[in-house]
Amino acid sequence: MSSTESPDTRTAALPVPPGGPGRPGPQEAAETLRLVPLAGLTLGVRTPAPLPEAGPGGAAEREPALYVHGLGGSSRNWSALMPLLADRVDGEALDLPGFGEAPPPDDGTYSVAAQARAVIRYLDATGRGPVHLVGNSMGGAAATRVAAARPDLVRTLTLISPALPELRPQLTAVPTALLAVPGAGRLFARLTRDWTPEQRTGGVLALCYGDLGNVTPEGFRDAVDEYTRRLELPYFREVMERSARGLVNAYTLGGQHNLWRQAERVLAPTLLVYGGRDQLVSYRMARRAAAAFRGARLVTLPEAGHVAMMEYPRTVARAIRELIDDTAAADTGRS
Repeated sequence: MSSTESPDTRTAALPVPPGGPGRPGPQEAAETLRLVPLAGLTLGVRTPAPLPEAGPGGAAEREPALYVHGLGGSSRNWSALMPLLADRVDGEALDLPGFGEAPPPDDGTYSVAAQARAVIRYLDATGRGPVHLVGNSMGGAAATRVAAARPDLVRTLTLISPALPELRPQLTAVPTALLAVPGAGRLFARLTRDWTPEQRTGGVLALCYGDLGNVTPEGFRDAVDEYTRRLELPYFREVMERSARGLVNAYTLGGQHNLWRQAERVLAPTLLVYGGRDQLVSYRMARRAAAAFRGARLVTLPEAGHVAMMEYPRTVARAIRELIDDTAAADTGRS
């Protein structure tokens, strides 16, 4: 497979595509999304179609899992992966405040720490922990903080292209950092006002996927519709700017709040997934991450981009399943 670039690749303003690579219509229709209000914020919670063989107690017999999207993404980013693990885990995917269907938080705070607190508050409020926690990109950074701060809430941790600090980020990641500059969103809007929805979406997908051939026509149309909807939201650009700023600020924190220091504190069995064609998180960070998370297992996908769970959901699901099963077997052996 070969990578594909478009003129929009270097200037895309949405670092995670809004939809999936193409999912069967019945599955997407069967997904449910509910809004969960907490003090000062509201989260979207997406669940996959229930298993046909699952009776009234089916969910109770499966271990809970929680999926957290990246910058510009939503709970829909997990729609290809969740059904593949639904027989093993009772999964839910979040819309973080300001993303997907969730409105902005009351305090307008979009730091990685705030996102981690939102995850913790949801788990505390619902009593679902400990969960198998899965995060992508910015969601991976937030998940790392959750696992370090509240080990009681995390059974296993899976990080797909986690946004951990790089001293020398790739040039292709620079546009994301520029989003943190005040007014950058408005400038980008002026520069791209003549772009069609298809051009905008194509640029995003080219930035995030290792191979655009993995995007089905149905998936592309779905992504165009979702991206168009988001652009019409009055708070879209502000959320993107502030979230990008929060991510950049997280990279500069020192001491115990540094994300690499947080990684070293994680006790949960950890799986790391990196794509060889990732234009936002460098493939070379895989080795450092594997050393930082104690006893971590590493899966590298040379053909994947930034969203391996959308490009290669079966491969990612198999690795997560092995992590969960091995962790359960180890716990049984110790008991």
